[in-house]
Amino acid sequence: MSVPQYRKTAALALVAGLGLSLAACSTKSDDATGSAGGKVTVTVDCQPVGSQKELLKNWNDDVAEFQRQNPDIVIKSVSVGEQCNNPPDFTARLAGGTVTDLFYGYMTDLQQVLDSGQAMDITEYANKDTVPTWDSVDPALKEVFSDGGKLYAVPAKNYSMGLVYNKVLFQQAGLDVNNPPKTWPEVRAAAKKISALGNGIAGYSEYSAGNTGGWHFTSLLYSQGGQVLTEDGKKADFNNAMGKQVLQNLKDMRYGDNSMGSRQLLQWGDLLTNAAAGKVGMFIGAPDATQAIVSQFQGKFQDWAMAPLPGQDGPAKATLGGGEGYFFKKGLSPEQVKAGLKWIAYQKLTPGKGQFDYVRAKPQNYPVGLPQPLLFAGGSEAQKQELELRKANANVDTANFALFEANPVPIKGEPRNAQAIYAVLDAAMSGVLTNPNANIDALLKTAEGKVNQLLAAES
Repeated sequence: MSVPQYRKTAALALVAGLGLSLAACSTKSDDATGSAGGKVTVTVDCQPVGSQKELLKNWNDDVAEFQRQNPDIVIKSVSVGEQCNNPPDFTARLAGGTVTDLFYGYMTDLQQVLDSGQAMDITEYANKDTVPTWDSVDPALKEVFSDGGKLYAVPAKNYSMGLVYNKVLFQQAGLDVNNPPKTWPEVRAAAKKISALGNGIAGYSEYSAGNTGGWHFTSLLYSQGGQVLTEDGKKADFNNAMGKQVLQNLKDMRYGDNSMGSRQLLQWGDLLTNAAAGKVGMFIGAPDATQAIVSQFQGKFQDWAMAPLPGQDGPAKATLGGGEGYFFKKGLSPEQVKAGLKWIAYQKLTPGKGQFDYVRAKPQNYPVGLPQPLLFAGGSEAQKQELELRKANANVDTANFALFEANPVPIKGEPRNAQAIYAVLDAAMSGVLTNPNANIDALLKTAEGKVNQLLAAES
């Protein structure tokens, strides 16, 4: 999320000093143009819940400062609670037409937002006038939220996956914390040593339920050089040697080595709860997974480090990347779109402000120093500014992410209809992790058939 763009994960990434919250609670603008008393009003969703007091205060402070700088704009935040972290609830809000003027969504949500007919083309409005750092925003992220050459959302976060590992367990197992596994056979060997510590410790842990299994299968497949769909997006493309290798690796560790623990069918919170308790040696995840381990599950930052995603016999061919952004509801006035873009620019895309206000985040004990959100293209002016601020205010040991940052793996985006495909692939993942006699060929053939049916229904 980081969480697939599984909504739980992405919700966590709001923390690196961010704050999303409060103002009003109506999704309706004051009139058809969003104007009242000479001011332009826009509604925005997904602020933190009331229990996140510092984040709530940060957001309110940002709203107040933004409105002071832009006295002709009114920002009204709308609480939708856990709906921003739950795919079915998000879909229900789309279907019910209750989304706000600016509404949060994952990169994997583009197609269903377009299908709902509620997305506004903002291509002509997104530029340096409304978003001063627009030229620094990674073009690949803009492309993710585009269809047919038209832009429908502004990126607000980005992540990629790597190997997250417990340094304490590595040391106890006699492994070198500065030389973590670089290939899947090395992961298997290390997992055996870690699980040999006993006490219910899994050397390597993996998801297999709640769409998270399919999410991770995708990243593991990318590491092999594979892809979930054919280039034209019309057929499944994982029932092949690379897909079989992904499942064989897991089956060998689970039943050949007994290095993955007996409890399976893990979803997002299950794995991280175990990790925080010191019961997981390795798993794949985004940098903010360590943030979740600490902020939500009472683990310790100093216990964790991160390396690039392993490949089969060498460096990974690719890794899964994802993120989120803000869509604009169809029917907004040009003034509302411009006002919304200015707000997102301030809160999400300005080094030193909003989610990048590291000076504010540091004493609040929100982690500063994680290599995300990676929104700006390498070498761009905004990227240099963000990196300088991040290093100057780091409150976590950035050395723990040095291997991950120094050895970037090519990022590959999530497939079309990702959430529905992930749900299908959960069965393949759970099959090899819960049944020692699982037939990998049969699991992939079944999943292939279901995904092809899904794609055919969409066309």
